[in-house]
Amino acid sequence: MQSKNIKADVLLLITAMIWGAAFVAQRVGMDYVGPFTFNAVRFALGAFALLPLIYRLDSEKKKDGTYKKLDMNQFFKGSIIAGSALFLGSTLQQWGLVYTTAGNAGFITGMYVVFVPIMGLFFKQKTGLPTWVGVVLAVVGMYLLSVNEGFNIAFGDLLVLISAFFWAGHVIVISLISSRIDPIKFASGQFVVCSIFSFIGVFMVEEVTLSGIYAGAIPILYGGLMSVGVAYTLQVIAQQDAKPAHAAIILSLESVFAAVAGWLLLGETLTIQGLFGCGLMLCGMLVSQIKSK
Repeated sequence: MQSKNIKADVLLLITAMIWGAAFVAQRVGMDYVGPFTFNAVRFALGAFALLPLIYRLDSEKKKDGTYKKLDMNQFFKGSIIAGSALFLGSTLQQWGLVYTTAGNAGFITGMYVVFVPIMGLFFKQKTGLPTWVGVVLAVVGMYLLSVNEGFNIAFGDLLVLISAFFWAGHVIVISLISSRIDPIKFASGQFVVCSIFSFIGVFMVEEVTLSGIYAGAIPILYGGLMSVGVAYTLQVIAQQDAKPAHAAIILSLESVFAAVAGWLLLGETLTIQGLFGCGLMLCGMLVSQIKSK
């Protein structure tokens, strides 16, 4: 059991690293294509990238007699629910990245680690004092990071904050469903749903050009193959052996990796106030995970 927990923690940490760097790819990608286009293509890539793995694993299971027929009803329901949360979270986040930095987006997205235990109240999960202390620290930190002199939160930061609610919902949905459905197939299913919804958005509000997709090929490929194909799949696999709140605290480290990647690759910097705000947010995320007696 202990080895399973360690394996899950390692997979979640790798996921956080990949996602942290992905904020840079997502930010750069917005120079070439719209938010819906970026997500539509990258989630389609992520889904197709898993097909060879699914085929290979099924073949091996059929040979050793461990193959189980997929419960299609449960698969479709799970994929639609998780894919919808994924679509809303990724769309708002991607839209927000048009107006904010990769570092800001990373830290504000990390707020979902605070939202997960709060949402747990709806599933009759107790929320202790540490969580509420963490909420206060995180909110004050976000104020210092995102609110300008006119006491208005930056538009891009607000969009990313709203997306954090859907990321929290996504973590909870994954925890509730991933142990009942083949994790790789489930991951691919939610990617397909997210991609379909994103393509609908493309045809409604954006103009797609092959030149734009070609120019943004590198960030789109990283976003599709690494952030989606690899990282989201690792999340689904890891959360079979990790509790939602525990998974959320490790995944929240993506905010630190995002800030470092933004500094190294994009030359992004933070003011002293912003750095202090990031510190408070990170403390809030950590404190919120302390188990109260």
